[in-house]
Amino acid sequence: MIEKIVSLDTQLFVYLNGLGSITYDGFWLFITSQFNWIPLFLLLLYFIYKKLGLQQTLYVLLFVALLVTITDQTTNLFKNGFQRLRPCNNPEINSFIRIVQVRNSFSFFSGHSSNTMAVCVFLYFVLKKTTKYMAFLFLWPLVFAYSRIYLGLHYPLDILSGYLCGVIFGTLMFKGYTIAQKKYFPVNPIK
Repeated sequence: MIEKIVSLDTQLFVYLNGLGSITYDGFWLFITSQFNWIPLFLLLLYFIYKKLGLQQTLYVLLFVALLVTITDQTTNLFKNGFQRLRPCNNPEINSFIRIVQVRNSFSFFSGHSSNTMAVCVFLYFVLKKTTKYMAFLFLWPLVFAYSRIYLGLHYPLDILSGYLCGVIFGTLMFKGYTIAQKKYFPVNPIK
């Protein structure tokens, strides 16, 4: 059963990765760089500040930092536990796939996917009552994660597993944030 899933995952990767062309390599290299997403992060920060104010924004940032740390460390734990080779390092397929970028760490599961989805889920829950179009934020992890397949760095199952991890941790962190907010930093403290 596991071999069948891995085989289907590899076949889907080969198909999706094969859709790329040298014409778009630069675009996807730009997309995959976290540094290039700084304008989005700054826009989100400004947006959160405008909706919640300075004090609540600082609390949200604290929880986002904690969330990214937890998902990142969980990802590393899984990567080192499973030790699945990245597609670019897999000798069974690396001779015929498109390899645009190489990483030597393991593949399962994607840290890009888990971190971005966790932050999106958390921010969605924090802002959904005050913001009409928060669901559009989920385009970020979709585009960001596809870049990893395009470049030859992750299998689709790595991405989906990262998303699942992100949804779980983002939801749990929001629950913790809600509890802490009521207890330690209420939105409208009584004076």
